[in-house]
Amino acid sequence: MHKTKILLAGLSLLALTSAASAVDVRISGWGGAEVALVNGLITDVLAEDLKATDINVVYEPVDGDFSQFITNALSAGTAPDLFYTDIFWSRAAFGTGKVEPTTADTSPFAPNLIDAFTYDGKVMALPKDFNTLALQYNKDIFDDAGVAYPTDDETWATLQDKLVAIHAKLPDVNGLCVVPDYARFAAFALGSGWEPFNAEGKTVLDDNFKRAFAWYTGLVPAGAAVAAADVGEGWTGGCFTKELTAVAVEGAWIIGGIRDGAPNLNWGTARIPKDPESGQAGNLIFTVGWTVNADSAVKDAAQKVAELLTSEKAQQWVLEQGLALPSRSALVDNPWLQGDTPEQTVNRVVFAGLSDGNVEPFFFGDLGGAWMEPINTALNSVLTGEADVDTALAAAQAKFDGMAAQKQ
Repeated sequence: MHKTKILLAGLSLLALTSAASAVDVRISGWGGAEVALVNGLITDVLAEDLKATDINVVYEPVDGDFSQFITNALSAGTAPDLFYTDIFWSRAAFGTGKVEPTTADTSPFAPNLIDAFTYDGKVMALPKDFNTLALQYNKDIFDDAGVAYPTDDETWATLQDKLVAIHAKLPDVNGLCVVPDYARFAAFALGSGWEPFNAEGKTVLDDNFKRAFAWYTGLVPAGAAVAAADVGEGWTGGCFTKELTAVAVEGAWIIGGIRDGAPNLNWGTARIPKDPESGQAGNLIFTVGWTVNADSAVKDAAQKVAELLTSEKAQQWVLEQGLALPSRSALVDNPWLQGDTPEQTVNRVVFAGLSDGNVEPFFFGDLGGAWMEPINTALNSVLTGEADVDTALAAAQAKFDGMAAQKQ
């Protein structure tokens, strides 16, 4: 664990005297690129605001499994005053009773982000940023194949036709790398009109789901895609940056992958294609919020820090660094998002994905990540040729029935 104590009181004797009576607020998030982001907010963007509140921020980024760290720390009574909560495992944290509801005005934030962090009728985290999925495409590959670029009006069928045409013209290039992962496939399943849970909380693998499942897994035999594992990759972005495929299905995080692996790539972004039958697109919301420790001795100060870290001023700075999408609704019209660079375009399209069609947060009720396993297994069994669609879905439904029975 890193530990950086940032005193924001200045160097004068008067300022140091003031800092001695200030409140320390411990905050934690994960390591990696987030360290530079949070340090920049604390030491630069929000320095004067924090100084004015007599709050010293003690920033403790954590490498490794952050969800396990928070779970253990909350149980042991050693958790920081303010910490990241990923929507994926948020219910496990909220269910401990160790999380304090936010006292902030949540009206400026995107409503479905606030809904995602609402638990037992209370907002338990302030969303700091988010991502959705979009379709990235390699302009040079489309140009070389003589195929028109994807547009925001694509359907599954029209996109498939374009990907088949590219592979036919450029045999060494595949259309898309498909992965046996709900975190990517869900964009299409949700577009079909399928809903993950019925009134009893049980997954329903209905005709809409089957149609999306059959289309997605059928892209490989149709000549529109390749299984990512067959080309030594684990995500669609890896195939894309190595120019093994014409398109990828990723969020704005792909900017980092392109910057590091293919800085000269000529690329663009379009929205997720629509189901030709429902006429709708689907999408997932990936989001992280700032959460206050209910056992903190400085809860009021922690609430204030959470508000500052998610303020319009803070989010404007983060947006302009190209690091994350702001959670405040007003920033959707920010001038930076209206530019035409690849980075600005992908961020604008990802922002639009927040309310484009049938959109669901990336969490799974009380079942947690285990909920995805039957679908991921079914996808993998068809993609590897171990089972046909009907057999794979029957096995998945049996697993979901077992999960439901255990919950009763």
